[in-house]
Amino acid sequence: MIEIDWAGEAGRLRASAEGETDWNAAVARSLVRDGDRVVADVGCGGGGMAKALAEALPGATVVAIDADPDVLEQAREHTAGLVRCELASMDDGAEPLRRAIGAPADLIWASASVHHAADQQAAVEALASLLAPGGRLALAEGGLPARHLPWDLGIGEPGLELRLDLAQDRWFKVMRESLPGSVPMPYGWTEALTRAGLTEATTRSVLTETPPPLPPERLEAVVRAFQTRIERLTGAGEGHGHGHGQSHGHGHGHVVPDQEWLTSEDLDTWRQLLDPDGPHYLGRRSDLAVLSVRSIHLGHAPR
Repeated sequence: MIEIDWAGEAGRLRASAEGETDWNAAVARSLVRDGDRVVADVGCGGGGMAKALAEALPGATVVAIDADPDVLEQAREHTAGLVRCELASMDDGAEPLRRAIGAPADLIWASASVHHAADQQAAVEALASLLAPGGRLALAEGGLPARHLPWDLGIGEPGLELRLDLAQDRWFKVMRESLPGSVPMPYGWTEALTRAGLTEATTRSVLTETPPPLPPERLEAVVRAFQTRIERLTGAGEGHGHGHGQSHGHGHGHVVPDQEWLTSEDLDTWRQLLDPDGPHYLGRRSDLAVLSVRSIHLGHAPR
């Protein structure tokens, strides 16, 4: 069974919010309308998109909602009074979210949060029910696996990052099955939006790229993200709050220690790549990049 330790993830989610300012701002500008007055970010994490929405819509009410108080506190600090922060869980249905928002929403954003609901279709329907006539629900879910590493690193078998993605995909399957009352959703997100009564359901994907050599702070973030992913798959972070997105991968949490997601050979390679004192440390390479494609699924409430 996989457990999610969101409190332990609060700092990482805050760092993600700070590191993705440009992406959040561009997406927020593409989603908002001049007449929007109430906007909500459900499962707000570090508050990056909530802050971007508030900056794109001066004068509007923007509500950042999360189920974990430690995560919400990081969002409160990051948004610095631009948004209203509310504690509520999608697991409890629409009513707590409705009370948190306080009025029908013109736009609801939910990034890498619905896939943590046991019944994803029910969660989409709950979010859709919070919309004002003509309002929009935007779900940021899926896309393509991000790419950072050369195929051949000169250590271990080539294709290391591909195998990590496959391991994480298996992890995600077990995470979904571990949720109490888990319900399969054997169709795509636009179909889920349509089944929730929304119209004009569409998907667009946003590509972002930073070529090598990465700036020092970006390189550090990439290495830290790999460290988090390996800890997640090995259970190495248990007891230290390590475990989820979004960053934009599948959730983060603890794993049972007897579950083997990676071969011993690949694990040894990752240990060498992530050892700051070793000769193969990723943080000293000049050929790492960031290539990311994230999908946004948008549906409209009938007028």
